[in-house]
Amino acid sequence: MKLERSEELYREAIKLMPGGVSSPVRAIKPFPFYTAKAEGSKIYDVDGNRYIDYCLAYGPLILGHANPVVKNALKEQLEKGWLYGTPIELEIEYAKLITKLYKSIEMLRFVNTGSEATMSAIRLARGFTGKNKILKIEGSFHGSHDAVLVKAGSGATTHGIPNSAGVPQDFVKHTLQVPFNDVESLSSVVEKNRDDLACVIMEPVMGNSSLIKPEEGYLKEVRKITKENDVLLIFDEVITGFRLALGGAQEYYGVQADLTTLGKIAGGGLPIGIFGGRREIMEYIAPSGNVYQAGTFSGNPLSLIAGYTTVKFMMENKVIEKVNRMAEELVKGLKDVKTDDVNVDCIASMFCVYFGDVPKNYSDALKLDKERYMRFFWKMLERGVFLPPSQFETSFVSYAHTREDVEKTIEAFELCLRGL
Repeated sequence: MKLERSEELYREAIKLMPGGVSSPVRAIKPFPFYTAKAEGSKIYDVDGNRYIDYCLAYGPLILGHANPVVKNALKEQLEKGWLYGTPIELEIEYAKLITKLYKSIEMLRFVNTGSEATMSAIRLARGFTGKNKILKIEGSFHGSHDAVLVKAGSGATTHGIPNSAGVPQDFVKHTLQVPFNDVESLSSVVEKNRDDLACVIMEPVMGNSSLIKPEEGYLKEVRKITKENDVLLIFDEVITGFRLALGGAQEYYGVQADLTTLGKIAGGGLPIGIFGGRREIMEYIAPSGNVYQAGTFSGNPLSLIAGYTTVKFMMENKVIEKVNRMAEELVKGLKDVKTDDVNVDCIASMFCVYFGDVPKNYSDALKLDKERYMRFFWKMLERGVFLPPSQFETSFVSYAHTREDVEKTIEAFELCLRGL
């Protein structure tokens, strides 16, 4: 595997951008590969190497790269213009589609990123309840805004900075935390703080401290505890939305939240964020109410058409069923490779390779061998398989992956583990 051109580009980038990248998780040591193009299940770098891609831009590309149906929809929209700053009919059509799929969402607002969606949802929860405190799950990642950068997952965990500099203590003093899958801790903290606790925000399936699934009955207990204590429940479904089911984790587990945040797949590969929920709560958002939220690029025509086309395609072609079958074949093959201390687990089309025991919470995840995982990452890359460059990220299967991809991946997996 030759990476000379990528190395040259990185040497230029490091002089111009912090760490040479636009997002921390891309800062692979000693340097990342630079992408030239991508199509289907493959991504191609500037040195001519081709990789089977299971990173998939960290989840949005459930149809694979450059899906022709989405591409054609974007081309048609480009002919009409790509930014108006005015309402468009597609906002209504896409909102109708989402409210049909998510029973808990009666009204919604389109924004630009997952971070913006979670930030706005938390502000709305505070405005609606008149309370100040929020509760998050240790190791969950809800974007890079101040209130949630406490024991955060994703790049913050990867780079050993779970709490960001530049965030005043006063900003996070109202952010409480409990471990995932710990009903007793959650119940205790919620009951103790119920008079000033606006919301619990959580990933129903954790995807940014490796892949961590909820134990049986856990989410239903969370819903019960929050309801009994008059605390709003926010499900951050930026990753799980449209992937576990068309109605996300809420459909998959049969648990409805008060507010929901969506992103990634919802934009079909273009930037988007969405937050929505019960009508009585959402009507507090300006201009209907006094919780302010605004954005020049919100409801961007390109993001809306890419997302709407993706979700419609998924509905009409039973995409989730096909992708899940492919993921099952892959994970079964990986599990059949006998190893003493490497595990594989999955849910729907999300999977993770763990160098250590499968974790139940953030503390367990921190025990995983991230250095060994990175040696494994590079060996897999040399054999043409691109996994997320962190033990704390989740891998994804797309509609574009083939049985040939799966067979090559399983073969590379076995050879690379022997090499370690």
